[in-house]
Amino acid sequence: FSGSLLLLVNSYASSPEKNLIPFTALGILLLIIAALLAYAGVRRSLSHAQLFSVLCLTVSALWCGSGLVYILVGQGVLQPTELRSSLVPGLAAFTLALLIIGVVAVLVKKAVICLIAVGISLACAHQIASLSAAGFGQSATAANYLLVCLVGVYFGFGRLLSTITQGKVEPPGTGLKKKAEVKTEQNQGCSDAVSVGLVMNLLSASVLACPLLGVVPKLSTGHVPWLWTAGVFQLGMCILFYRAMDTLAATFYGFTALLKFAEGYSALLSFYSIQPFSPVPFPVVFSVLFFILALFSCQKNLLEGLYQLFFVAYCIAIAAQPQGFFQGGTEGVQAAIFVVSAIMLLITTFNMVSTTMIPTGQGCFKALVNRMQCLTLRAHDKELHAPHLGYSKYADAEVLGHACSVLAAFAITATVGGRNPLSVLILPWVVVAGGALQLLCGSVAFARGKTFESTVFILYGVMWTVWGLTRYGGLYGETRGFNVAVGIISFMLFNCLVTAAALFLNVAWFAYTFTFQLILISFLLDAVGNLPYGYDIGVTIIFGLVSFYCFLAHIFNSTFQSPQIPLGKPLVKLSGVGGGAGVCPHVPARKATSVQQIAEIMKNGGICGMPTDTVYVLVAACNRPDAVVKAYKVKKQAEDRPMSLWISSIKQLEPVRHLLSPLLLDFMEAAWPSSISMVISRGPWMDIFGLGEAAKHIGTPQSIAIRNPDCSVATHLINLVGPIAVTSANPTGEADTTHHNQVYAKLGDKVDGVLCDGPSPENIASTVVDCTKIETGHIGFFRVGLIPKSKVLQIFEEVQRRHRQGRTNPSFEYDLHLPDTQRDLSSGDTSSTESGRGTGSSTPSRFSPEHSPVLRNGS
Repeated sequence: FSGSLLLLVNSYASSPEKNLIPFTALGILLLIIAALLAYAGVRRSLSHAQLFSVLCLTVSALWCGSGLVYILVGQGVLQPTELRSSLVPGLAAFTLALLIIGVVAVLVKKAVICLIAVGISLACAHQIASLSAAGFGQSATAANYLLVCLVGVYFGFGRLLSTITQGKVEPPGTGLKKKAEVKTEQNQGCSDAVSVGLVMNLLSASVLACPLLGVVPKLSTGHVPWLWTAGVFQLGMCILFYRAMDTLAATFYGFTALLKFAEGYSALLSFYSIQPFSPVPFPVVFSVLFFILALFSCQKNLLEGLYQLFFVAYCIAIAAQPQGFFQGGTEGVQAAIFVVSAIMLLITTFNMVSTTMIPTGQGCFKALVNRMQCLTLRAHDKELHAPHLGYSKYADAEVLGHACSVLAAFAITATVGGRNPLSVLILPWVVVAGGALQLLCGSVAFARGKTFESTVFILYGVMWTVWGLTRYGGLYGETRGFNVAVGIISFMLFNCLVTAAALFLNVAWFAYTFTFQLILISFLLDAVGNLPYGYDIGVTIIFGLVSFYCFLAHIFNSTFQSPQIPLGKPLVKLSGVGGGAGVCPHVPARKATSVQQIAEIMKNGGICGMPTDTVYVLVAACNRPDAVVKAYKVKKQAEDRPMSLWISSIKQLEPVRHLLSPLLLDFMEAAWPSSISMVISRGPWMDIFGLGEAAKHIGTPQSIAIRNPDCSVATHLINLVGPIAVTSANPTGEADTTHHNQVYAKLGDKVDGVLCDGPSPENIASTVVDCTKIETGHIGFFRVGLIPKSKVLQIFEEVQRRHRQGRTNPSFEYDLHLPDTQRDLSSGDTSSTESGRGTGSSTPSRFSPEHSPVLRNGS
């Protein structure tokens, strides 16, 4: 609404002689609005409001690109006479894209989205007309934006009214989610990101095909905003596909984003009157990578694989002509991509929101593979991208990371010779492919808990970026010598550590890091002027081939379960070290199935890490004494820091309630669940939990600490397993464990499973209350932690007041209504405890502070 209102006012009030809003101000305002629209689109991504998300992101890209063009004109980089040739290619692409979105919205009866999409589409068409003939079309452009404003006001009012009334009042056409629209996961996927990525391909194809059709004279600086906008948005779509666990689509849009940045770089060179030159090796290698990706993308549907083959032809066209993107061959292929992208956009967007599917060849690849006895297709389930440690919302990024290494390696095999280094198309391939995209892959790998992979990709990404800017940015001749050598030696030292770490992973990663070390040596020799002839080309090709092998292995192994392209075993294996092959299950605590999995491990005698309302703890089932002893030994527990007993509710103490003080039970009921640990007297009541000889490891000979945590995950687990023995998940003397990854890092393969819930909500210890003398009406404090002392005393005073008034424990109130015979059978001989009910006449065990348990956080 705000963007349409801005353009509405500007179009109505401007004239061919004078603009109401200066170009720079108009561009900045459009960029701000585009950022807000992109945020709204991403927020709605991966939801059932996919068509709305596609519309938001498409309009955001439109206003982002046009806003940058206006800023360039306002700052004098472009002349006002160049405004038409700069805007028309982008506006033409969005006219068609928004019209397709509007048509799909009509077919699925989305009136509001249809009116907005068609209105902005017609506004773009009339703006093209006004740029072609001065004074023509501005009023029509404004009229279309007026329609968009009115529809936007209606939609916004409807959403606000629906929010205020909590969905009870919802004007027609303003709903974003309908139960009837919910589709299966297989059909839904991340189609909104696919549609936006296709729009960006449509945009770049329009920009490059317009010179061929004579719409604009040539590719110029004014087209850079459109191309780089497409590149940035496709990087965003790449991230969304990683979140959607779609490695193939993320890799494809990473590749196409790389092309957009290179195209924009070529257009930018025209500002400096530099004619770009495209070396042959790189686009040939790029076409091979695209072809392999297209083959494996056929497993999603044949149409997507065929679509990607057009980019194979595009890369071959770049390799066939030395001028790269400025030749008629590449522009002709882009014209074909424009048509195919429009068709793909229509089919993909329609299938995204309609229950009637247009056939795309889905399942043909699977049927073909099933006929081959030598190949077994890997099931695409949720475990396909199981993270190394903990839970992750991202897929594996190794395919794109290794492909970027291939591209960067073969790009630097091209020699500059006597040309201007900026004119040889190496800089964008090295800086963007080897640098920016590898940094992205490193970030994704880090989010998945793959520390080694993320370290390698980030380190190599920084190296490619620095080297590319220095060597091919025109600075190398001036800075060549000692200063460059010192920097390269620093990278070599870091890479030595990475190479040593790769020994513990597998042969492929070791070869990958070792051959990159050889490239760094060639950089060093070149910097000091002692590079042997052909050495740099030789080691670069070797590194490129190793990277290509890793790329092929990862994409093949993620598709087929057997056979597997081998990556090799660790070259060095030490005790407890093996590249994570034997890492215990790290499962997300938010899933009930994960809690059940950990519960089964504990029932079978395993010990596990678990989140709590404070820090992470190490737990074992009380009915498995062997597990309790194992946890005690793993922890290397000091004698003054015994384990504690945790229950899910006071109901778990029902079998021994006749052996416990009624006042204590009342206090437990009032204080729990919470971060309060109660130290109570030890007694025969502990035998009911099946601890056996392991009971000596819980508490001291005189007392134990018992707790009911205020944590739904912990409570659910204890409900499944029974009472558990708990200690902090760190060796004695070390800091508390505040993240699930630290559990394995500190305890290694001695732990059998970890429930993962990210960082701990609190780093403050629990409050430890001395309840050994509660019968006398007094409690003490061994430690004041998360729950303040005043709060605990307030709870205890309230319990005492109710106890004096003769109120019973509500947890066991049903017992009063049982027949006398049943009550006697259920409770046994309770005369000794009943005589002290409410009188405090029973004698508690003696307790001294020197025998008190000193508990760690979370215990």
